[in-house]
Amino acid sequence: MSTSSSDVVERGGQLEKQTLRKVTRRLVPFMALLYFINYLDRTNIAFAKLTMSDDLGLSETAYGVAAGVFFIGYLIFEVPSNLALHRFGARRWMARILVSWGIVATAMAFVPSAGWLYFMRVLLGVAEAGFFPGMILYLTYWFPARQRVRITALFLTAIPLSSAIGAPLSGAIMEFTDGVAGLSGWRWMFIVQGAPAVILGVVTWFYLTDRPDRAKWLTSDERTWLSDTMSTESHVVSQHGWSVRRALTGGRVLALAAVYFGIVYGLYALSFFLPSMVAGFAKTFDADYSLYQIGLIVSVPFLVATALIVPWSRHSDRTGERTWHVVIPVLVAALAVPAALYLSSPLAVMALMTVTAVGIFAALPVFWALPAQFLAGAGAAAGIALINSLGNLSGFGAPFVTGWITDATGSYRPAMWLVGVILAIAAAIVLVLHRRPPASRLETSSS
Repeated sequence: MSTSSSDVVERGGQLEKQTLRKVTRRLVPFMALLYFINYLDRTNIAFAKLTMSDDLGLSETAYGVAAGVFFIGYLIFEVPSNLALHRFGARRWMARILVSWGIVATAMAFVPSAGWLYFMRVLLGVAEAGFFPGMILYLTYWFPARQRVRITALFLTAIPLSSAIGAPLSGAIMEFTDGVAGLSGWRWMFIVQGAPAVILGVVTWFYLTDRPDRAKWLTSDERTWLSDTMSTESHVVSQHGWSVRRALTGGRVLALAAVYFGIVYGLYALSFFLPSMVAGFAKTFDADYSLYQIGLIVSVPFLVATALIVPWSRHSDRTGERTWHVVIPVLVAALAVPAALYLSSPLAVMALMTVTAVGIFAALPVFWALPAQFLAGAGAAAGIALINSLGNLSGFGAPFVTGWITDATGSYRPAMWLVGVILAIAAAIVLVLHRRPPASRLETSSS
């Protein structure tokens, strides 16, 4: 290669690095903050349950219904919402979603009965529909496929961070605001944690940029390089990629939805019931904790998962391997979660719950590289939304089934065995899909 050619390649590499570094710093922390608030508002009912159940007369089954009905509205409006984002742009649509869910999340503080709680949870699902798949779709507009798993992992650290920080925060709010202005602590928690979404919705309107070619915060050369790169990738996939109709009916998309169902079944079982399990240590191990202490204990598995999710995803990007980077952590979680409840001390139980959390969270960002191998444009908007919405049916199934089995048996053990089986099935489906690769790939190595 001549000196001049080497200089061109070197300049191109430098342009790529500085452009992606700038885009990462501009978008990923803000997107992670939005998802942090999103996941907190979705799952803080797990902490509210500790005192709300007595106030509203909720059994374990009734609580499971309240936690899970969120996903009814979420499922119905997920695909239309993501198609609207693709058409109208992320800035406007995300701002609308944030303001809507913030209002509903705050209003949940004033529910007078279980029936109203069910209604507001359904409404919260309608308001949030399209947010997560919209963010995943948005990343495909800004980051080339070879870097996307690592970037997705940075974004998805918001989930364990939300639980790690949100758990002690929720416990503290409930403990120290109880009775203020005549409101229970769980009501104050909904107010304090719901209001930021409204504020961030206004910020989103002014902060996000829909596409690289509109990014005034990039130089002309950076805009051109990124726009050309993403357009080329989108064209390659769309040549053999799936239409909206095929994305909504294709067997591979439905199989990935089944995989996602299994992974997030474990996630929601952990998120919605771990605080109750820790509170149950008082009976099982004669270890009594305050609400704030429960929050601190619950935060540990999620803190460890936060530390490990990015290195695992970076390794997947570096090697180009996807399948085993999903299968191995999911299988580890499948074995750990039922075994945890047979141990003889709170420390041992939380150690295996930590292993479970690490396995689930390590698999999530790598999983989202799989649909992007054969979906682009409107097909990606529809397919990603469908995978997310069908997969999140486990958001209804996990809390409802876990609550029902726990009520019926008086123990969390059978419910956690079911979690392990469902996670193992998800891993098996990924292996089957690996033997039948999609027709087109953005990545040259096997996945």
